[in-house]
Amino acid sequence: MTKFDRRSFLKSSALVAIPTFGAGSALASVYLSVKEKPEPERKVVLIGDGPRYSPSEMLEELQKINAITPILNDSYGKGGTVQALEEKFAELTGKEKAIFIPTGTLANQLAIAALSGKKAKVIVQDLSHINRDEADANLEFNTKLVPLALEKTYFTAEELQRKIQNLPSEEYFYSGIGAISIENPVRRANGEFIPIEELVKIKQVCDAESIKMHLDGARLYFASAWSGVPIKDYCSLFDTVYISLYKYLGANGGAILCGEKSLIEDMPRQIKVHGGNIYQNWVNSALALYHIESIEQKLKEVKKRSDELLNELDHIEGVSVEFKKNSTNVYLVQLPTAINTKKMSQQLDKEFNIMIIPASETNRLMIMMNETILNQSSNLILNAFKTCLSNPENFG
Repeated sequence: MTKFDRRSFLKSSALVAIPTFGAGSALASVYLSVKEKPEPERKVVLIGDGPRYSPSEMLEELQKINAITPILNDSYGKGGTVQALEEKFAELTGKEKAIFIPTGTLANQLAIAALSGKKAKVIVQDLSHINRDEADANLEFNTKLVPLALEKTYFTAEELQRKIQNLPSEEYFYSGIGAISIENPVRRANGEFIPIEELVKIKQVCDAESIKMHLDGARLYFASAWSGVPIKDYCSLFDTVYISLYKYLGANGGAILCGEKSLIEDMPRQIKVHGGNIYQNWVNSALALYHIESIEQKLKEVKKRSDELLNELDHIEGVSVEFKKNSTNVYLVQLPTAINTKKMSQQLDKEFNIMIIPASETNRLMIMMNETILNQSSNLILNAFKTCLSNPENFG
């Protein structure tokens, strides 16, 4: 990641340099004070992928949305605001049709089963949500997962081709490959995205072998914002695409599945069969429909702010930020070993309205950048971290 002009940034924002984290004895005399105070209601939550509403906040958000555009009822997912959301996602992904599904797991499994037909094998990444986090749901759909890229973010087109060639000889009864499923970005790889060039090569292999492709794009908008690849460009490589409604679109739950009209039109029955037919879905649909209008621009700004903040954090003595080539919004930050991160997180929350997860035993902190970093200026957030890192009470 290219580092910006730190000297100019410091000069323009009047940031104070932090002392060296040596013996720690001098820290008490140089404990920083921040002149600029955050507004209490403007919280920065460096946990998760998007805004987290309390019940009262969500009610206020729904009232605001309803005042702008009246929220319309649906009946078992048909009509109203749900239909408007489905039409919006079909447009955004470039697919013929989209459908609201109550969970991402169900969206993934229904899509893969539909694409696979009678062929049982489904090739996935080892670290994918489908392989690691869906409780072997594939068994209920008569598919068998074939994980590739052990403990890696993604498999290459070459690795895929080799597996396709070898599978028939590896099994006595070979049922064939029904689909390839790819998660992008990959949560268990700290949000790393897959290079578009590799996805294009994988698509070429699948086309040559007449194998369908499914995209678990729960956090696809992060991949797009950080890689610069448009949503439609990603989606054009896949037959079906799932996108989460609650990661960063303000909803409490829900998923959207997009694909060919003939495939999506059979989904209402499949949703019913698997117990996902909910009477009304307008709450989550209204929240997602409202947030989808601005999410691309917001995440571009989040990316820009993240670059500024993380580069400045990386220049603090004793602090090291791990920059990965294909990272999205998840960053690992090594803090000084003498810092008590539980105390530090408490001070950040109480005094600066900034929430973090206390670091690991080795003082490795996971920061998840999301739209809440737009709630305060970069100057405020950075000075808050500097103050807490220089506070002698946060040591030991």
